[in-house]
Amino acid sequence: MCRNIRPLSNFEPPATHDEVEAAALQYVRKISGTTKPSRANAEAFDRAVAEVAEASARLLDALVTTAPPKDREVEAAKARERAALRYGT
Repeated sequence: MCRNIRPLSNFEPPATHDEVEAAALQYVRKISGTTKPSRANAEAFDRAVAEVAEASARLLDALVTTAPPKDREVEAAKARERAALRYGT
């Protein structure tokens, strides 16, 4: 999985539209193999990002869990700790 795509489910507050869009963009970039499509492919690329974002938002809205919502700050601190161990910073 692309490291830039973060889990977005079961957070308090819920994932924003911008976060879903960013994840969709990263996904489409990954599978297309390009960060910036040519003019000939721009429309298809943008359409794919919009469709992936829409499907992702529907998925996030439909997911059900009994686990308590995760706190964004706590999860960010855990990620920083893992990065420090991994990269020695």
